[in-house]
Amino acid sequence: MTQQGVRWTADQVLALAPDSASRTAGSELGTAGPWFGAGSSGEGTVWGLCADGGSAPYRTVVDVADAAGPACQCSCPSRGFPCEHALGLLLLWAGGDGAVPRGEAPEWAERWIAGRRTRAEREPAAGSSGSAGPEAARRRAARRAERVTAGAVELERRLADLLRGGLAAAEQPGYGLWEETAARMVDAQAPGLAARVRELGAFAGTGPGGPVRLLEECALLHLLGRGWLRRERLPEGLAATVRSRVGLPVSADGPAVRDHWLVLARYDTADSRLTTRRVWLYGTDSGRTALLLSYGAAGRAPELALPVGLALDAELSAYPGAGQPRMALGERFAPPAPTDARPPGTTTARAAARYGEALRDDPWLDAVPVTLDRVIPAPDGDGWQLADADEDAALPLTPAARSRPGLWRLVALSGGAPVKVFGECGHQGFTPLAAWPEGAGEVVPLC
Repeated sequence: MTQQGVRWTADQVLALAPDSASRTAGSELGTAGPWFGAGSSGEGTVWGLCADGGSAPYRTVVDVADAAGPACQCSCPSRGFPCEHALGLLLLWAGGDGAVPRGEAPEWAERWIAGRRTRAEREPAAGSSGSAGPEAARRRAARRAERVTAGAVELERRLADLLRGGLAAAEQPGYGLWEETAARMVDAQAPGLAARVRELGAFAGTGPGGPVRLLEECALLHLLGRGWLRRERLPEGLAATVRSRVGLPVSADGPAVRDHWLVLARYDTADSRLTTRRVWLYGTDSGRTALLLSYGAAGRAPELALPVGLALDAELSAYPGAGQPRMALGERFAPPAPTDARPPGTTTARAAARYGEALRDDPWLDAVPVTLDRVIPAPDGDGWQLADADEDAALPLTPAARSRPGLWRLVALSGGAPVKVFGECGHQGFTPLAAWPEGAGEVVPLC
């Protein structure tokens, strides 16, 4: 399921739950309150003691370094695998905010770890080729792929039933229909499919445009399901994108790129399960735009906090997938420092074309990072747009951007004059995240 050094998201942890009751109980235990003595090792083991109402705390230890799935042991009487305590411990670890620090394993956890190492050393010797360990990992990965495939087949059937009954009827049940379907995708260990299914509920009953948007999203979900079912026929880059979109965890395996990375923007999005922090960087030497993701579970803030406007001398490694901007932060060589560097800008027409080109590599892409040069924020009926100062073209701002206070900071910064704006350009329009005045001046965060 994961590799050493790859931190999971909350959705990926909850996708391991054997049933909805374990998922709920694990979510409640994913906070620091009931845990003490929690820790982790550089070799991929997480442990902790959970005060969950018993006469003695439950001892929980999880091996997260397995490529196909976690192994765990808990002193609780639960027969589920993994139990709610293992799920809660993994959620606590996935938060990445220091609640599960690196340390030396206690004696009871080390004893279990040593037993696993001994068995792992014996298994290859028992086989003729010495590959029992990798072969076992391959079988576990194959079993998960079978579960995801079963979930994709079920999703196809449900989408067909939905369209057969008509989209108008789909608006009647509200979120219940989508949450139940999302739960089935979580059971199939496909958290990416589950997340997209949950989003469908937001389009029900949203007015005249709701059914059209719902149909568009159903089509994209159908495309993702078919992409998974036929992934072996896809080009490797697109197949990697499908695996990532479905929700299989991946590690950054691209070559390390050392650069002075200008921190362009940073913002958080949150739901009931997860807080996601997005940090956009620009390589001043490579000219590459990169996205860093950090997660916090159970309402905790993610730990990654790079200062906007400064440059970081560091190495980044890319994640697999066609046109994938996401990278992982590696070694840092110096603290963030001021810089006069700015990303080069483009026109609004070229920004829209760039998004269209990116959709060929990733049809499920919501937006691409773009820097617009010499644009002026201007009202457009009930909305706002960024108009080219030198061309007769403009991009509308997204509904989310129009509701943020950053819009008024952008208007004040411009004062009717052209500005340079970095943001995300997608099917709903442009979301400004940072801006620079004409000439000299520091970056102004807009999120």
